[in-house]
Amino acid sequence: MNVKHPVFARFYIRLSRAMEHGGMRENRRLLLAPLRGRVLEIGAGNGLNFRHYPAAVTRVLAVEPEPALRAAALRAAGQAPVPVDVVDGLAEALPAGDGTFDAVVSCLVLCSVHDQAAVLREARRVLAPGGQLRFLEHVRAETPGIRRAQRVIDATLGPRLLGGCHCGRDTVAAIERAGLRVGRLDRFQFPGGRTPWSTHVLGSATIA
Repeated sequence: MNVKHPVFARFYIRLSRAMEHGGMRENRRLLLAPLRGRVLEIGAGNGLNFRHYPAAVTRVLAVEPEPALRAAALRAAGQAPVPVDVVDGLAEALPAGDGTFDAVVSCLVLCSVHDQAAVLREARRVLAPGGQLRFLEHVRAETPGIRRAQRVIDATLGPRLLGGCHCGRDTVAAIERAGLRVGRLDRFQFPGGRTPWSTHVLGSATIA
């Protein structure tokens, strides 16, 4: 099930650390602070979320298909404040039974999955009654000019150079189409300048 992007993985590890110092660390805390019980994290990357899980979380199953990122996540899991199991797997076919998790976490990953609709169906499937999807993603811009730039990037070299990343996906609409009801939703620019990757959303959704 490996999804190998060794060059991008090295770049992402460096970029993600720079983003942490630039303010992404606080966004991760806001994303994870309300969680409790059993959590499944899709596309855990190099495990930067792990240190921010609150004590009310009893277990995290972190799924990451890229070998270099998964190795980094395994190292991060050893220093997490809650139990974290890092496993190989695809978000389109999560290694979990129906209704087995109190929350699913998606952090900067729905831009790069091969089949976003299938991933969101899987997230809905593994959620227990009353569970929630917590998401922090960069998404389609609100201004026409940047949207045009996003379309060009996504249709050309962007996904091939950036580990499958699509900067112009309308992820919130996709979440709703998957049968999840979006609750509170915060939109913000990160970093502050308006680039094709700046528009972010942080929110939660429950089974509709």
